[in-house]
Amino acid sequence: MGRRKFLGKAGLWSLAAAGFTGGCARVNLGLKAPEPPRPEAQGFRSAEPASLYWPHGGPGHWLNPWWPSPLSRTNLFKWKFLYRNEFAGARRQPPRVPVAANAGDYLARPEHSASITSVGHCTYVIKDGPGTLLTDPHFGPRAFLYGRHQEPGVPVGKVPGDALAVLSHNHYDHLDAWTVERLAGAAWYVPVGLGEYLRSLGAKKVVELDWWQSATHGRWTLTCLPAQHWSNRVGMARDATLWCAWMLEAGERRYFYGGDSGYFHGFAEFARKFGPIDVAMLSIGAYEPRWMMRYAHMNPGEGHQAFLDLKARWMLPMHWGVFDLTDEPIDEPPRALAQAVKEKGGDMGRVKVLAVGERWEVG
Repeated sequence: MGRRKFLGKAGLWSLAAAGFTGGCARVNLGLKAPEPPRPEAQGFRSAEPASLYWPHGGPGHWLNPWWPSPLSRTNLFKWKFLYRNEFAGARRQPPRVPVAANAGDYLARPEHSASITSVGHCTYVIKDGPGTLLTDPHFGPRAFLYGRHQEPGVPVGKVPGDALAVLSHNHYDHLDAWTVERLAGAAWYVPVGLGEYLRSLGAKKVVELDWWQSATHGRWTLTCLPAQHWSNRVGMARDATLWCAWMLEAGERRYFYGGDSGYFHGFAEFARKFGPIDVAMLSIGAYEPRWMMRYAHMNPGEGHQAFLDLKARWMLPMHWGVFDLTDEPIDEPPRALAQAVKEKGGDMGRVKVLAVGERWEVG
């Protein structure tokens, strides 16, 4: 199937996804936000590890079997047009997002150990030995309606032609067609349902995986894992393609890449099944208002709890600072994370908040 078919009629949920990931004008009627939804009141089925292995739908109708999605068009409309943004005052200040200059020249050389560079949002470049791996590569100028607030941390032209890339799902701030077209020579590993779309953009090497399936690429072992999220894109029906997290193993090091996810019991199971984990890349942004975002996005405190559940050595917080997707300011998540860790008596020394473009040697 060519690319043209993916650009056909979009359903109501496709338009909802455009509003969610692209933003739309807010009509502020000053209504008080409702309380966050209680799982038991919205179809919660199980917190048992076994539920992570239950049947999770199929092509065209994927689902999270432990808690089927409570998201609705009605709630999306209420959030965008009726309820007051409680961060309105804080948003009047220009965001302060740290940026580090990085020409990306080092990407052409093998790494003696391992390093991770933040490109911004959820895009990291992992150099481990001779290999280069990218997570949710997004070097493009926009995520649907939202423009970038920060330029990519390294130039897309410096990414090696033999790189491999993992995708978590099809939302615009994670799957960027502009980037896929420019990295068409990379090897792409994607959740079930996205292969055909990537091939329509020119990608030649695409491997689709279901939850709990693994593939090898050189010295890498890539395992597709459950995540508590959903999928949607203009031209693709809601939940027509799968979403996932990734366990990325290279020699003696293990990296967990969480993609987008609400907080759920999967993190503890991943630690049991794959530990020890060296680095956990976890989302902490796009979390307000909680009554709308709780299901699909962790807040900073939940992101840190996921890190503790994973029993990883290091946490890299992501999903902030580049695309202004929800109510909180884009520079708020690291501050909220530091406060949450302090309140728990946790150790921020194990949390690496990278500037856009910053390269961190894993050690």
